[in-house]
Amino acid sequence: MVAEEGSPMSLLAEAAAVLAEGPVCDACLGRCFADRSFGLTNGERGRGLRVAVALDADEPYETPGDCWVCEGETDRVDAWAERAVEAVDGVEFETYQVGTRVPPLIEENDAMLRDLAGLPEDAGEAFKSELNREVGKRIGETTGTTVDFDRPDVQFLLDLAADSVETRINSAFVYGRYRKLERGIPQTEWPCRECHGSGTRAGEPCIYCDGTGYQYPESVEQLTTPPVVEAMDGTEATFHGAGREDIDALMLGTGRPFVIEVDGPRRRFPDLDGLEESIREFADGKVEVEGLRLATYEMVERVKSLAASKTYRATVAFEEAADPDAFEAALETLDGATIEQETPERVDHRRASKVRVRQVYDIDGELADETTATVEIHGEGGLYVKELVSGDNGRTSPSLADEVGVACHVTDLDVLAVEGEDQPFEDETYFREPPA
Repeated sequence: MVAEEGSPMSLLAEAAAVLAEGPVCDACLGRCFADRSFGLTNGERGRGLRVAVALDADEPYETPGDCWVCEGETDRVDAWAERAVEAVDGVEFETYQVGTRVPPLIEENDAMLRDLAGLPEDAGEAFKSELNREVGKRIGETTGTTVDFDRPDVQFLLDLAADSVETRINSAFVYGRYRKLERGIPQTEWPCRECHGSGTRAGEPCIYCDGTGYQYPESVEQLTTPPVVEAMDGTEATFHGAGREDIDALMLGTGRPFVIEVDGPRRRFPDLDGLEESIREFADGKVEVEGLRLATYEMVERVKSLAASKTYRATVAFEEAADPDAFEAALETLDGATIEQETPERVDHRRASKVRVRQVYDIDGELADETTATVEIHGEGGLYVKELVSGDNGRTSPSLADEVGVACHVTDLDVLAVEGEDQPFEDETYFREPPA
């Protein structure tokens, strides 16, 4: 039944037009009018319309036959939900999302039904949307979890043609602060420059890395991520730090913020106190962590991009005896000073050559003897502290060496604090709490 052009059809007439196009199940009938009423499933809506059309036409109610539109898929909603839940058996999650890969024929049938019945092509709801919602609703009821359309813990893809349920367990994130207690350890894995991480050269073990594939045998990443992967039953992990200290520097004090991103975690809510202890034991005194918390994926970007100031403690060696008065005057000059730094010679091979302007917020120090001093510096993120001391052959100005009038350099460097300049890293917005 199709209305003449320009003549509106009543809802019952439209429903009758849909029913006239062959056996259509209640869900496919109701889906054509999903935007006309609320609080009903498409199956309930379609069943009501079928009864109303029969009463209006004074005809007997007919039970729908095999539906040519969805080919019986709307009757499999419960089965799809059960399969999805089985696919994540043993996986901890709080949020999920359901997607459906619909065969082209069903999509064509859905569009053809509206065309044959004289309905707008966008009338009601798409078949895919209905299946996503109805299967998702049942998953949530069964598992006690909620839908998240932005960043769910678990994603399901129902492939109707392949008759399969594909699952994706999204990454989990653990935030904390680390202290590096031993020098000579980089923050992240450092592949050997000679064998490019393979461990071999010309078919033989690489003599430059003893076949390990690493420039340095250990890193903060290698000393912290394995216990986290094990505790969360993940596949692998990536370490994200809020900047990085030099390999020969210690990271002490309040520690450096970091996030460990765990791929494919089957356990998303580990015992964090126990995990801190596991990392300490695994790192064997070289690295320790504290303040572990579950974080959102946005915390990765925050840790990597939030402007941070750093506090350093440097042991300084002078090549000649330093005058105490000149040393004190130099500290006064540098306190609050604006520093211009060309890219240091030691990193010029891997960083763009340019002049950076950075601020010294505070500086203090004392001479231990005529040629040795301890200096504590609080500076803007990106300030090259070693060069602030040495002057880097004139590439940093002003510098401690220039102001004292005696060449000097840093022999030991410790990072004491890494803090957000305008806001703390530990913003509650970026954390998630484990389920009660």
